[in-house]
Amino acid sequence: MEDMDLPDLEPVPISVQPFSSSSSAANLSANHVPATAAAPGPHKRNRKRKRHNTQSSAMDVDIVLEKVVAPKKAKLAGETDMRKIPVPANRYTPLKNNWTKLFAPVVEHLKLQMRFNLKSRNVELRPSPETADIGALQKGADFIKAFVLGFDVDDAMALIRLDDLFMESFEVTDVKPLKGDHLGRAIGRLAGKGGRTRFTIENVTKTRIVLADKNIHILGSFQNIQIARTAVCSLILGSPPSKVYGNMRAIAARSTERL
Repeated sequence: MEDMDLPDLEPVPISVQPFSSSSSAANLSANHVPATAAAPGPHKRNRKRKRHNTQSSAMDVDIVLEKVVAPKKAKLAGETDMRKIPVPANRYTPLKNNWTKLFAPVVEHLKLQMRFNLKSRNVELRPSPETADIGALQKGADFIKAFVLGFDVDDAMALIRLDDLFMESFEVTDVKPLKGDHLGRAIGRLAGKGGRTRFTIENVTKTRIVLADKNIHILGSFQNIQIARTAVCSLILGSPPSKVYGNMRAIAARSTERL
């Protein structure tokens, strides 16, 4: 084959315009924008945000888990246990008048250190180097607490001498929700005329009872506290004192026979 002569091609001029930054994407036609480069829709944006949030929360959890909890500080050689008994305002004067009676058994018998903190209004107890009994600190705290609740010093002293004595506290409203005059009459039934009802319950059950407004505190052995609490609850609920006395004496007689 013979070589064919190709015609000479004339160069075509091409005009190139520089792209200005002021031109916006709105001026571009949709035909020139490829489908893959289209702006993401609102659903895709929300998905990206959710993924970002979940990733950040997961990172935060990992950071929290990586934190090492600092161990509790061990007690130093000089530090010891301490008990603090708060004193209400109405017991400041009795505490001041009976301080020597309270100080003697705690310091001399139990070998504890005791002081009254004027700032916090607490009686503070702590063991001394001479303390031999492990339960001395608890006995001293119970002794001071019994006095603060309203018991006499001699009655509270039994908590130090005997091991099977306890205290129980409850309110009249715990037995029956009373208000106003009904609450006052219930407290009056517990006390009796001149305190006779309370003294009778104490003598029969061999306990000590303190009536402080609507609060009732009972000191005695476990079994005697149960008998006294049953009698007190019956009076609060409205039972006549004569019936309560009979039931209480019958229960006390049974308990003595068992012993």
